[in-house]
Amino acid sequence: MSVEQRIAEELGVREGQVTAAVGLLDGGATVPFIARYRKEATGMLDDAQLRTLEERLRYLRELEERRTAILESVEAQGKLDDALRGRIMAADSKARLEDIYLPYKPKRRTKAQIAREAGLEPLADLLLGDPSQDPLTAAAPYADPGKGVADTAAALEGARAILVERFAEDADLIGELRERMWTRGRLVAKVRDGKEQDGAKFADYFDFAEPFTKLPSHRILAMFRGEKEDVLDLTLEPEEESAAEQTGPTGYEQRIARRFGIADRGRPADRWLQETVRWAWRTRVLVRLGIDQRTRLRQEAEEEAVRVFATNLRDLLLAAPAGTRATMGLDPGFRTGVKVAVVDATGKVVATDTIHPHEPQRRWDESIATLARLARAHRVELVAIGNGTASRETDKLAADLIRLHPDLGLIPVMVSEAGASVYSASAYASQELPELNVSLRGAVSIARRLQDPLAELVKIDPKSIGVGQYQHDLSEVKLSRSLDAVVEDCVNGVGVDVNTASAPLLTRVSGISASLAENIVLHRDANGPFRTRKALKDVARLGPKAFEQCAGFLRIPGGDDPLDGSSVHPEAYPVVRRILDATGGDLRALIGNGSVLRSLKPGEFADGTFGVPTVTDILKELEKPGRDPRPAFRTATFKEGVDKISDLLPGMLLEGVVTNVAAFGAFVDVGVHQDGLVHVSAMSKNFVKDPRDVVKSGDVVRVKVLDVDVPRKRISLTLRLDDEAGPGGGGQRPQQGAGRGERERSGRPPRQQRGGGSGALPPAGGAMADALRRAGLAGPERRGR
Repeated sequence: MSVEQRIAEELGVREGQVTAAVGLLDGGATVPFIARYRKEATGMLDDAQLRTLEERLRYLRELEERRTAILESVEAQGKLDDALRGRIMAADSKARLEDIYLPYKPKRRTKAQIAREAGLEPLADLLLGDPSQDPLTAAAPYADPGKGVADTAAALEGARAILVERFAEDADLIGELRERMWTRGRLVAKVRDGKEQDGAKFADYFDFAEPFTKLPSHRILAMFRGEKEDVLDLTLEPEEESAAEQTGPTGYEQRIARRFGIADRGRPADRWLQETVRWAWRTRVLVRLGIDQRTRLRQEAEEEAVRVFATNLRDLLLAAPAGTRATMGLDPGFRTGVKVAVVDATGKVVATDTIHPHEPQRRWDESIATLARLARAHRVELVAIGNGTASRETDKLAADLIRLHPDLGLIPVMVSEAGASVYSASAYASQELPELNVSLRGAVSIARRLQDPLAELVKIDPKSIGVGQYQHDLSEVKLSRSLDAVVEDCVNGVGVDVNTASAPLLTRVSGISASLAENIVLHRDANGPFRTRKALKDVARLGPKAFEQCAGFLRIPGGDDPLDGSSVHPEAYPVVRRILDATGGDLRALIGNGSVLRSLKPGEFADGTFGVPTVTDILKELEKPGRDPRPAFRTATFKEGVDKISDLLPGMLLEGVVTNVAAFGAFVDVGVHQDGLVHVSAMSKNFVKDPRDVVKSGDVVRVKVLDVDVPRKRISLTLRLDDEAGPGGGGQRPQQGAGRGERERSGRPPRQQRGGGSGALPPAGGAMADALRRAGLAGPERRGR
């Protein structure tokens, strides 16, 4: 089966679709370009299918390269016959391929090799093939001190080494035992002596055991980290043996024995062979399977952790932009003060300052006066508050500012500051904001990421945004590849204004390299804004292939040709001309004319180059040209009189904003400076497998308070508004469920608002930190002050 056939079978699509996609990828086309502009060629494979195809293509090609290398190696040894070639060619995974190759893999001289060189293989074959032979009698002729076989015992030891290696390198047997151990085995964790106090953060795993197949990603990574930090001892048990199994041969030993026809029938060699099986299991097979299961556990945990990181990153990048509104960014801190930066509607820095409202200086009133003066002078509408150290205290400062100066009409929003310090110290930040010191650049970034999260966050290495779990324990290559794909998909899905985009943002556009992005910016600076997409061809080193890949994703709002502000690719402009000929109007009159556009039949404008899918996309784009796929910016309206956790009562109905989504539920800001947790079981009346199927970061939701624990700062919430709160504040956990819950969007004038599409993550500590600890998750990485 060819690579294309196998991928087609896995994806459930036609081989021709895969072949076309592979050809485009090999030709330098990007996934966003293929998904958007080559639907006819690929039979409308979407971006998710294409990403899966791309990953599987990489894996299967690596598999083929390894297969070729193994064939060459075995053939060079003179051991490649038709049967072995057939087994190698039939191997459908890297693990299976390595199992088959193991007996032929060059390795250091083993005890078995030394025994073969001493002429002991016939003895091993004799005892295995004819157990009626007495081992001592059969081994006697093989004792030869000149060959290193001192006596009969040494001869039997050598024969056993040969059989042990043979058993341990049987590909079919190892594959069978590996799957048995995976389905029945479990990971056991114990705390190391004297590490109880130093390793308290791993307390949940001090005496822990769970089957491999039930272990979630975050627990696996937590235990592996605990082992790495010398707090935990981990054991991979093949299975929980019953009392009867513990007194006799294990099921694994029995399978090895059956594979090689070994049984206890009272023959002279039976006992020796069974001991050989036991020795093979304990010294070779179990060790190898343990390594294999560790690798599999880590790989599956990494895949899930990378998926969670990618999902969180996507939510953050595609959070609702506040848009062109003057914004004040507050980068909180205690000793070093709160850094303040005001940016105008275009993101240009117009003022900066540093205030000291918190410990140790406590200049609260003076800080409020400074913020009010800056807000009034620059007509600030939004206040973006970084969610790191001192964020809650700074949030209270903003609340006092709004209370004392209601005429300013300010709207505070908590914003994730993850990665802001990385940006502040980067070479690009030095180039972009040369007049500001590193600390103030962070405040600028916080303000800008509220205006347009995508445009600002692309300036930061995705890994540094820190919205994943145990990211430093993950494969660097796998994580980078996944996150880069997310950024690429998000940027191209939204589109980029070529006349305002930064070089880092342009670099993420399909077909544009870092050097080409710099050339576009230099050309723009030297010649003024681009008036047409055709003018892009004048940029140094922007050739036909790069133009083909990037043109549809680059927008020129207000340019000479209205189509240049849309996602219609220049290559498809002739289709629009045919549509204009049929409607008899001009382009500006047609754009946005839904009644006319919806009355047209795509098939009437299709041809051999542009089929119905492309024409359908064009008609939709003409109806709403350049539309932003991100949600509209909204904020939650918090309940009057509910400002702190002690104001909450079980049974209260509140509006809040989702600040973070984890595997076990979602955190919601309801305006009391402490996020509450909606457990996955409290999200709907139906079963919920993934909380992200119900809510995502930035969603405005209606919740009910189930329970409030003021001393421990825990708030239990539910999306199911008919759930009963516990009497006297003792909430009960609702049953598991799915669906969209009681989500609502609010357009009412806000009182004290935060969130609303900022994609913010709650600060560490309180309910979130406690829930993260209970779930074995590592919280988002944050900057210290």
